[in-house]
Amino acid sequence: MTSDKTTLSPPGETAARDARAARLGVAYGVAAYVWWGLCPIYFKAVASVPALQVLAHRIVWSVLFLVLLTLVQKRWEPVRAVCRDRRTLLRLCVTTLLIANNWGLFIWAVAHDHLLQASFGYFINPLVNVLLGFVFLRERLRRMQTVAVLLAAIGVVYLIVAYGQFPWLALVLAFSFGFYGLLRKTTHAGPLVGLTVETALLTPVALAFLFYEGLRGDGAFGVVSRQMDLLLASAGIITAVPLLWFAAAAKRLWYSTLGILQYLAPTGQFLLAVLAYGEPFTRDHLVSFSLIWTALIIYSVDTALLPRRSFH
Repeated sequence: MTSDKTTLSPPGETAARDARAARLGVAYGVAAYVWWGLCPIYFKAVASVPALQVLAHRIVWSVLFLVLLTLVQKRWEPVRAVCRDRRTLLRLCVTTLLIANNWGLFIWAVAHDHLLQASFGYFINPLVNVLLGFVFLRERLRRMQTVAVLLAAIGVVYLIVAYGQFPWLALVLAFSFGFYGLLRKTTHAGPLVGLTVETALLTPVALAFLFYEGLRGDGAFGVVSRQMDLLLASAGIITAVPLLWFAAAAKRLWYSTLGILQYLAPTGQFLLAVLAYGEPFTRDHLVSFSLIWTALIIYSVDTALLPRRSFH
């Protein structure tokens, strides 16, 4: 006798599962962005090392950490599958270039006391995410969410105008990470697998550069101090962990929602720049900062008031 039961999940069970996935996505997103908000502390600690060397160490130590993690989780078969898929591998080549550019520019910004402008870039980035989600993923915002995004846009534009210079650094940071997130969201590769392939693609270039710097006598590793060696070696964990969290969040959330969460990172960076590193905090900064946080509150409250509805 055959069963009349359908293999599909009941609507209530599906909604509950979607809600759990959304909450997990928010948790991953918050963790990633808070980590990124505090990471300038690390890059200030290694600021005496040239930015390109720090970038190369980020790549090399990240791939070692990720390979170890892949071995522990027995994920080599998905890695091989990605490498055999030309379309996926091509996408990951593009994301590799985007993330390397983003990493290197941010390291340079922190080392040369441009953290405030870097934070501008990450304030702009959520707006870029919303734009990319609208253009490429056909995502739509509800009325109050639209108000929040427009209010945040006013705050960011005000900050740019008050700054008085074309914010090339901020714009490159915003668009490079925006397109990175978009491509990773639409690439058939899990967070660990995708990031492992990305860092592996960069590793030969990074190793060659570090070897060259060592031959010239300009290498920092094994020369400056044992403390600096430990700091550089920890770059793998510093780099890989938040990117894994970000990729996991991107798979579970609307891209526009992910964009609003992004404000957590530049807020941390902004506060570090002003309170810890002595960069000026003017009335213009206060106006823009207030507008952006008001936008975040509006968006968050509007989302929270949706009863039993997934964010993605």
